Amino acid sequence: MANSKYEYVKNFEQPDLLIPNTWIIVRIDGRGFHKFSNKYAFEKPNDRRALDLMNAAAMAVMNELPDIVIAYGISDEYSFVFHKTCALFERRSSKLVTTIVSTFTAYYVHLWSTHFPDLPLTAPLPSFDGRAVQYPSVQNLRDYMSWRQVDCHINNLYNTTFWALIQNGGFDAKSAEKELAGSLSADKNEILFSRFKINYNNEPEIYKKGSVVFRDVSSASALHSCL
Repeated sequence: MANSKYEYVKNFEQPDLLIPNTWIIVRIDGRGFHKFSNKYAFEKPNDRRALDLMNAAAMAVMNELPDIVIAYGISDEYSFVFHKTCALFERRSSKLVTTIVSTFTAYYVHLWSTHFPDLPLTAPLPSFDGRAVQYPSVQNLRDYMSWRQVDCHINNLYNTTFWALIQNGGFDAKSAEKELAGSLSADKNEILFSRFKINYNNEPEIYKKGSVVFRDVSSASALHSCL
């Protein structure tokens, strides 16, 4: 009821407006996705179906929210970039984060059967968490994207080598971890090629570099996924 004696409780709400004239990135991550991927037997080291599902959900989010200009995804993570002039929800952090997280999760569940037709979802259902970070310059934004892509490369090279040792080399998880402890990128590439005839450079780009979803400026409604 408006102007009731209980309205004072609104005073406990804290403002969470993000700084004006900054690039806003909302990054979401899968919650408990290690167990989730095991539950549905995701292919190792990469499951293309799972990545395609993440990309499809990200594209759906961008269709829902035209304020997002670009998004970048790796594994169970996606970063959504709002232009520095964005005024959506008056730049309230909680509104931006919860809208991205809830919309992405809804589409992830909705599109699941398209990518995993033989594996119906059962509880516990997939969920995501998120946070908003601000960057004042285009250079900061570029460095953020570079940071996430470097993480993609480092993690994928390790996982590719780790699972090659297990799947093709007869190692168990503990011995594979020990084998790779302290190894450099060159060492992992050497293991892949000399032991398993795998040239890491020939691995699909989506695994090595992640996915980019961007809005085509020539068509306001057009979205593209660059894999």
